[in-house]
Amino acid sequence: MISDLDVFLRLAASLVLGGVVGYERQAQHKSAGLRTHILVSMGSCLIMILSINIYMTVQGYTNADPTRLAAQVVSGIGFLGAGTIMKERITVRGLTTAASIWVVSGIGLAVGSGYFISALFTTGLVFLTLGIVGRIENKVNPVLTITTEDIPGQIFKISSAIEREDMHSFDIKVAEHHDQMLYLTVALRSRKDIEEIIAGIARIKGVVSVKID
Repeated sequence: MISDLDVFLRLAASLVLGGVVGYERQAQHKSAGLRTHILVSMGSCLIMILSINIYMTVQGYTNADPTRLAAQVVSGIGFLGAGTIMKERITVRGLTTAASIWVVSGIGLAVGSGYFISALFTTGLVFLTLGIVGRIENKVNPVLTITTEDIPGQIFKISSAIEREDMHSFDIKVAEHHDQMLYLTVALRSRKDIEEIIAGIARIKGVVSVKID
């Protein structure tokens, strides 16, 4: 049986490790942030602890499998992750956050099983992946933030300006829409001729500003 003190330490460790990943998602203003990741990690940890303790209680009396209860976390967490995924036209958003929730559930299970080093190492790798690799992606695929008047056909004109420079856009979406203004984010496939693209968009009537993130 796992002692009450050990249970407390494992739950506390799952809170901290889940919080590390959740903090990064919160900082990026994602739909699932600090609280969600902490709760997923702690819940997974508690279920793993219950699986072990229940098995220890009935050991010798039945052929119960201690991994069955914990295994449901892996499949069940998919429903929570699906709630973070949104489809906008041809663009799918939230896949990374859904994956981070799934990984955090695994971290919670590892802590609940007593594999602290594995959980800690995995948390570090996840944090580096979300942070450093994310910055690398932004360098490879630069993002433009465009503020423009809400004029009919304006998004088409902006897309055409990008196409004229032989630079296909990776993703165009409306970040905000209020006060007769559109706030767009445009992800490009590379930094090729980026200055020419910015200048071309800035020349379009109604465009207020073009910034590169």
